[in-house]
Amino acid sequence: MKAIQKFTCALVALTMSLSLAACGSSESPAPGSDGSSEPEAAVYKIGISQYGQHASLDNCREGFLQGLAQAGIVEGDNLEVLSENAGFDDNVAVQIGQNFSAADVDLMVAIATPSATACYAAAEDKNIPVIFTAITDPVEAKLDSGNITGTSDKLPVEAQLDLIRQLQPEAKTIGIIYTTSEPNSVSAIEEYREKGGDYGFTIDAIGVTAQAEVTQAADTLISHKVACISNLTDNNVVGVLSAILEKTNEAGIPIYGSEVEQVKLGCVASAGIDYVQLGIQTGLMAAKVLKGEATCEELPYETISEYGIYVNSEALDTMGITLPSDIADKAIESSAA
Repeated sequence: MKAIQKFTCALVALTMSLSLAACGSSESPAPGSDGSSEPEAAVYKIGISQYGQHASLDNCREGFLQGLAQAGIVEGDNLEVLSENAGFDDNVAVQIGQNFSAADVDLMVAIATPSATACYAAAEDKNIPVIFTAITDPVEAKLDSGNITGTSDKLPVEAQLDLIRQLQPEAKTIGIIYTTSEPNSVSAIEEYREKGGDYGFTIDAIGVTAQAEVTQAADTLISHKVACISNLTDNNVVGVLSAILEKTNEAGIPIYGSEVEQVKLGCVASAGIDYVQLGIQTGLMAAKVLKGEATCEELPYETISEYGIYVNSEALDTMGITLPSDIADKAIESSAA
């Protein structure tokens, strides 16, 4: 009888102990999903829409991810990246923006104007923030208000005109090819025409509507016997720059690039920007938006303030152009590796 009583008491004690333990666990849930005491870190999902494949836009994307990483947002750690390339097709750019919206990304990143326009339209219904880069004139493109901001790659046109004048003192006419539907290019042409006369230049600009027309436009400029060609950040033109260089090299007409990658490809020189640095600047802006430190409306678009003088000594020699000593002292050699 005593043995039974002892067993019963032990059983009651065990039951009470288990009940108290269960109560304790229900009153103190773990803040982390894995039961850890630390709260789970935020994971951001972004969509990157790149208008096409060429070195300048690639550098923007690379720099953008570097900028995010500098702010502690790292792909594969606390960042998921959906990355798409439109192949210079506006319709594909629109579809990419819609796909990002359907995926409920936290932020859309648009590299070049057509991608920015498409992303902004797709993001509007859900009020998804959009960060752009590689847009020369956000105001002209109507991307300067609303839940959108980013960085401008506005060209230092006066610095480029001055560079050409110093390298070609006798030059009279600068040829430029541009896409008539690209606001960035239209804006740049207007500035070249406005300021070219101050440096003694006439601007011979030929507009195209598609990339297939670019090499024919180059033939036209060659037939006009322009002294040189100054390239913009026009995506249709940059996409076939190698083909243009083949023609102009044969004709003995130098091309001035708008950034370092074009000089590496064979342009003689450039007063231009570094697109990796532009991307980093953009990534730092995006990090503020993702972390909730600022909204797009609170961050006016930014323009990179520094530009470099990039030269390709081999291309200069081919064209018989001597680099003045004052330019040589500050120039960055940018021949292809």
